[in-house]
Amino acid sequence: MSEHVLRRHNKTLLLYHIVCPSKYRRKVFTEEVEMTLKEVCMGIGERHEMHFVEIGADEDHVHFLVQSVPVMSPSTIAQTIKSITAKEIFRRHPEVKKMLWGGKFWTSGYYANTVGQYGNEKVIREYVHKQGRTYRQIHRGQLTLFDDLV
Repeated sequence: MSEHVLRRHNKTLLLYHIVCPSKYRRKVFTEEVEMTLKEVCMGIGERHEMHFVEIGADEDHVHFLVQSVPVMSPSTIAQTIKSITAKEIFRRHPEVKKMLWGGKFWTSGYYANTVGQYGNEKVIREYVHKQGRTYRQIHRGQLTLFDDLV
């Protein structure tokens, strides 16, 4: 659960829903790659004043629910996540690099949205948590919150 970040002169609760597709929308997120991604993100959180509230991977894209401090813009957050995770996934999973010619792991773009704690954090948290094969099998044919966005 997200909590307020207390600093000497401010108190904030900033949540971002960030979606990053893999390059060429390749289906690179196996269970092993997803575990590496989550492990790397925990390290990013410790070093860069980010808290990963939830991470949900589908076969060709990842949803991040991230809390950060006001000095970090959403573009800085997305760029930090994408650059560090790409390097580590390529290093730990050389088979992924063979699937993605050109040396890029992520597409150049991303989707970012702010999340209100009292409005829809729970809805987005559940949506991000249920990403992947099991979710698609359970909810096949139903319209979900972000079907038209990714």
